[in-house]
Amino acid sequence: MDTTAVETFLRVTALQLGIKIVAAIAFWVIGRWIILRVIRLVQAGMDRRRLDPTLTKYLGAVIHVTLTVVLAIGILGYFGVQTTSFAALLAGVGLAVGAAWSGLLGNFAAGAFMLVLRPFKVGDAVSVGGVTGTVHELGLFGTSIITPDNVLTLVGNGKVFGDTIQNFSRLPVRRVDRTAQLSGGVDAVEACAKLREAVARIPNVSASPAPEVNLLDLNGLGPLIAVRPYCRNEHYWQVYFDTNEAIVRTAREAGWPAPTPVNITRVQQIA
Repeated sequence: MDTTAVETFLRVTALQLGIKIVAAIAFWVIGRWIILRVIRLVQAGMDRRRLDPTLTKYLGAVIHVTLTVVLAIGILGYFGVQTTSFAALLAGVGLAVGAAWSGLLGNFAAGAFMLVLRPFKVGDAVSVGGVTGTVHELGLFGTSIITPDNVLTLVGNGKVFGDTIQNFSRLPVRRVDRTAQLSGGVDAVEACAKLREAVARIPNVSASPAPEVNLLDLNGLGPLIAVRPYCRNEHYWQVYFDTNEAIVRTAREAGWPAPTPVNITRVQQIA
């Protein structure tokens, strides 16, 4: 065996392979840079047209995935891999793991439907899939929500679209629901009037519709008053806590006794 010829063959083959590997890495780096540039240009154009940020981010993610797949197929073609065979391989793998991917595909389809139906957008306060918070991003497969305790939570789009969706930001005002438990000796009508005046003075409480303060129930402690002011969503928690303070302050200024349960003790004599 001619060892010189073998060494020459291996050297040439290794050199060609090394060049292809370096070229593939260069293609990948340059291709990724071009993809990111394209996405930025598309998103910048959509921002100039003042389109919905949710749609902008979603389309950016779709373009990113699509162009990355095209880039990967192109690099494989450079190495001599037949793209038709690769597509057939992907189809076979897709059939084999279709059951495992069904959830991801369902999330993807649900995200597309949400873009069409537009139940919410980025920045809306919502309750979806058992999670309440502010929409941070609508992705290909999941929706990112920032909860009131500042935790970034990802909910699958399939769960979001298949469950009840509450959008607290869609309407101009939102109602704050609080209650005031009074003692049995307090005049409920007078108490409602005082609480109505106090709540109306709270900053950012909406004048239309006006705060609702009414007798909600009667229980063993006394009258139960419903205190329900309206406000814009961004002022919800401020009005919520200020309403609690207004209830306590009004009760203290009016001198209402604290509600206490009444215990009736009966003594029966047995002859």
